[in-house]
Amino acid sequence: MLSTSNVAIQFGAKPLFEQVTVKFSDGNRYGLIGANGSGKSTLMKVLGGELEPGAGDVMLQAGMRLGRLNQNQFAYEDERVLDVVMRGHTELWRAMKQRDLIYADAHATDEDYMKAAELEGTFAEYGGYDAEARAGSILTDAGIHESRHNGPMREVPPGLKLRVLLAQALFSRPDVLLLDEPTNNLDINSIRWLEGALNNYDATMVIISHDRHFLNQVCTHIADLDFQQLKIYPGNYDDFMLASVQARARVEAANAKAKDRISDLQEFVRRFSANASKARQATSRKRQLEKIKIEEIRPSSRQNPYIRFEQGKKLYRSAVNVEHLSFKYPKSDVLVLDKVSFNVEAGERIAIIGPNGAGKTTLMRCLAAELKPSSGRIVWVENAQAGYMPQDPQAEFEEKSDLFTWMSRYTGKADDDQLIRATLGRLLFSGDETKKSVKVLSGGEKGRMIYGKLMLTKPNVLLMDEPTNHMDMETIESLQIGLEHYPGTLIFVSHDREFVGGLATRIIEMRGGGRIKDFKGTYDEYLKAQGIEA
Repeated sequence: MLSTSNVAIQFGAKPLFEQVTVKFSDGNRYGLIGANGSGKSTLMKVLGGELEPGAGDVMLQAGMRLGRLNQNQFAYEDERVLDVVMRGHTELWRAMKQRDLIYADAHATDEDYMKAAELEGTFAEYGGYDAEARAGSILTDAGIHESRHNGPMREVPPGLKLRVLLAQALFSRPDVLLLDEPTNNLDINSIRWLEGALNNYDATMVIISHDRHFLNQVCTHIADLDFQQLKIYPGNYDDFMLASVQARARVEAANAKAKDRISDLQEFVRRFSANASKARQATSRKRQLEKIKIEEIRPSSRQNPYIRFEQGKKLYRSAVNVEHLSFKYPKSDVLVLDKVSFNVEAGERIAIIGPNGAGKTTLMRCLAAELKPSSGRIVWVENAQAGYMPQDPQAEFEEKSDLFTWMSRYTGKADDDQLIRATLGRLLFSGDETKKSVKVLSGGEKGRMIYGKLMLTKPNVLLMDEPTNHMDMETIESLQIGLEHYPGTLIFVSHDREFVGGLATRIIEMRGGGRIKDFKGTYDEYLKAQGIEA
């Protein structure tokens, strides 16, 4: 359905990827994965026709329709929800708007009305006369109540905007669907809904995501962009991980065997090439040497940071007590938190989950003393030292500073260059990179710098609000391992179910209206208690 032939993209001297020849077909759902900077989003733009490749061709089978998920959930705030959906059929929308402009023009000519008649034909051909009904049906199926269909997008809650944009992508009934990070900014329940929607829609899909659970639930194949090339593996993400490791191990084993054979043959030739009675055998060995090939193992674009958190002082019993905590923002009568109470024992790992807008970040900011409660109180034990990772760490990088200087603030020593360089190196910043300004860091790089700050300050309580945002698979996996080894107390917000499931020993669910549900147990146990399959 959608294929490429020898596609290449190069920015500057270094190729991003080259000779990508692939076919996406048969209604398969391909998870496009690779390290940050490997070119996933660029390749997606090439597949969607938004970007011309430097070389090669992209072919969409004749008669096939391609749909794309708009990543900007706030692009249509003043538009009617039904109109946002109908925009998904470009030709229909264009014909409708051009026709309406002619009918609204008091000075339209006979020639204009002839054009309007042609546009009516195009409008009808694409099913325009039942377009609103179809758009409404898709929205209803997506869980958008009919009362919102004729209202503006700005009145749609953040957690539902993605559903409107997915309805837009599906409206033209595409045969091929391109989805770049569809789970971004979605809460856990919305991601679960998205999985069901995609699994029930019959189309060939190419999906970029760093959500491992999502890829396992949705994908039939994994398209791995690495070594500047693309390789397709059958199965979901877990299948890919097993297959790729096994494939590399096979190549390494074959190469090791070949090198041993080469060494034996070279030794025979060296010893007997000058011996007349062995000359024929030596010549035969030389021919065998020429036939043995060592398969190239190209360096991977993937890198795993080394993340380990320590605690300076150990807490033995309680860490913090939250008593009747209430909070509302200035000039608002809405209680985001309403008499919330819970106690955190030392060593607990608490995941705070819930829909967008329910108050998860507000609670975290109150715990971190960034916000002052409207009433109630938060009582930390005497030796508690909390380290905080905000959802948006931008404020920590406003001053002009290079990476080395920024990190040196958190060593507790004036001249500990070796410790700073070692920490930056573990977080994949080395050489001249340590001299660049923190202002030019990407979202993922800023997150890794915050990890470094927490590694150096050694808090005995970690408060982490969406710590996997902007991170690639390798960093997420390394962070999870680091937190599994962390001996202190962890309170975190995350929409990554693999991450939550692997770490949490207790779940606090924000339920809206300022209320919480406190569940003592793992995430799988929590789902089972809710009657939900993991």
